[in-house]
Amino acid sequence: AGCEKEPSSYMWIYILLGNMLRGIGETPITPLGISYLDDFAKEENVPVYVGCLHTIAMLGPMFGFLLGSLCAKLYVDIGFVDLGSITITPQDSRWVGAWWLGFLIGGVTSFLAAIPFCFLPKSLKKPEEANNDRTSYSLLENMGTTRNELTPAKPKPKKWSVILKGKLLSNRMYFTFLCCSLLQFSSFIGFLTYKPKYLEQQYGQSTSKSNFLIGLTSLPPVGIGIFLGGLIMKKYKMSIIGATKFAFTMSFLAYVTTLLHFFVGCENHVVAGMTVSYE
Repeated sequence: AGCEKEPSSYMWIYILLGNMLRGIGETPITPLGISYLDDFAKEENVPVYVGCLHTIAMLGPMFGFLLGSLCAKLYVDIGFVDLGSITITPQDSRWVGAWWLGFLIGGVTSFLAAIPFCFLPKSLKKPEEANNDRTSYSLLENMGTTRNELTPAKPKPKKWSVILKGKLLSNRMYFTFLCCSLLQFSSFIGFLTYKPKYLEQQYGQSTSKSNFLIGLTSLPPVGIGIFLGGLIMKKYKMSIIGATKFAFTMSFLAYVTTLLHFFVGCENHVVAGMTVSYE
């Protein structure tokens, strides 16, 4: 009778809320950070700075996979049970690693990394404006006007539906870039989600080693590519059209190279009743 009702856990609710709060806190970094760089850096240096920003963003998951590999080697109840009494090993299918430990380490690290953002100035002067500020102010003063008079009247707030319809969705370049980003991130998330499981099933690797291999071999090349892309854009001072052609060419080559994954693998495991008959 005790086995009829399966035990239930509400831990997924805490994980859901935690990830939601993390997403709310991380979201402003990318749009506001890129805008911050674009507003207060030289135009030719912006691609390199943005490339560095995204490269660091790729190094984070790499260290996350390595941390996950380490945590997967530790038993889930570490600190609460006597590890000497554990008779199974990480190679056992019943083994559960300390998945929760990564959340604690990542959360504390994120909190510490957020502290320096509190000391960034609210506004900066562009290098060009810093040199011409005195001349511009003198010119305005001689014309009998002030900066306040040149400030346009505060516009009335618009509804989100009007902004989306009139500004964002009607911008063909923005809408195309948005669709492209959705496709890229969808494939990238699927790649990171299922490749460790593929390594486990096809090559008989443990969860710890699969995470280690993914973090060490998949993400660093992406970060290096992003950084090199920023350097190339700075060197050749690409326009929007040039950057679009460059992105299309690299994406097409990446797509062709990714097709090679279809030719890598092992035969399916022999499972009685599924891949072979019971006889």
